[in-house]
Amino acid sequence: MKKLLVTGSSGLIGSEVCAFFAGQGFAVHGIDNNQRAVFFGEAGDTRWNQQRLQKSLPQFTHHELDIRDRSGVRDLLKTLHPDVIVHTAAQPSHDKAAQIPFDDFDINAGGTLNLLEAARQCCPESPFIHMSTNKVYGDAPNRIPLQELNTRWDYADPAFAKGIAETFTIDQSKHSLFGASKVAADVMVQEYGRYFGLPTCCLRGGCLTGPNHSGVELHGFLSYLVKCNLEGREYTVFGYKGKQVRDNIHALDVARFMWAFSQAPRAGEVYNLGGGKANSCSILEAFARIEALSGQPMKHRYVDQNREGDHICYYSDLSKMRQHYPDWDITKSLDDIFGEILASWRERRA
Repeated sequence: MKKLLVTGSSGLIGSEVCAFFAGQGFAVHGIDNNQRAVFFGEAGDTRWNQQRLQKSLPQFTHHELDIRDRSGVRDLLKTLHPDVIVHTAAQPSHDKAAQIPFDDFDINAGGTLNLLEAARQCCPESPFIHMSTNKVYGDAPNRIPLQELNTRWDYADPAFAKGIAETFTIDQSKHSLFGASKVAADVMVQEYGRYFGLPTCCLRGGCLTGPNHSGVELHGFLSYLVKCNLEGREYTVFGYKGKQVRDNIHALDVARFMWAFSQAPRAGEVYNLGGGKANSCSILEAFARIEALSGQPMKHRYVDQNREGDHICYYSDLSKMRQHYPDWDITKSLDDIFGEILASWRERRA
């Protein structure tokens, strides 16, 4: 039986990948030490998701391991010799990174290097799939001319009608410390592909979402927004009139692309993995969608100061992904995503 190793296996993407590959007949090994609870407190705790995987997937094995543990990572890869590696573990918050810069860099950059070097030594033929982020582009997308519409900002330059492509610059912009640590990891994953010939790719995610997200204010846009609506909490909008736009991709479609890459890997590739324009929405538009679904008003307050390095408008150009992997495409619409997140929070609150 082939083996999959997933870091961050109790998180949104990691858990979805575990379930998807298990469905393809893989023995699944997950690395997670619940750092999300350390970062974000009780609301970010992911043990419930770990326990869900252990109960629902007979072929799942949990490994309580910190990816900063270089020898521990190497020893595990040497023992397992996984056929595919999916790296989703990270410190994921802009704001938190500024408070814990060493932890942020040690996890995002150092942890990734630990995994890459262990893979090179122990299983260099195994596809290495890295969950990067669109924040590697920093705030450079904000330099694209924009048009202000009733409920959102959008690109005014027709060159970006399909969104941001992988050729967009990552240089000379403000990234946040989180974005900078993810740039370091992203470039290193590319380099192990280009320099050593390893089958690696970086997936520069937009808003990754779905029903198994432990959304908090500092990370997990749609999940946290829906949670606030259901609980009657006040949601804080940071700048840009609430018209800032994100593209949203369901964790299942992320897992499906990772599967496609693992079946036909390339060396040192980069893909902008988001929902594309069709799955994009502004905060104001998200408020309207959840109010219509839940029947409850969205309580919110507005703070004129935007988050440092935040995008005004961002959605991914999916052309390269579709060209390289024509059997893959988005299967979960924005309506699907909102409906599933709402149902999940209702179930967890029951």
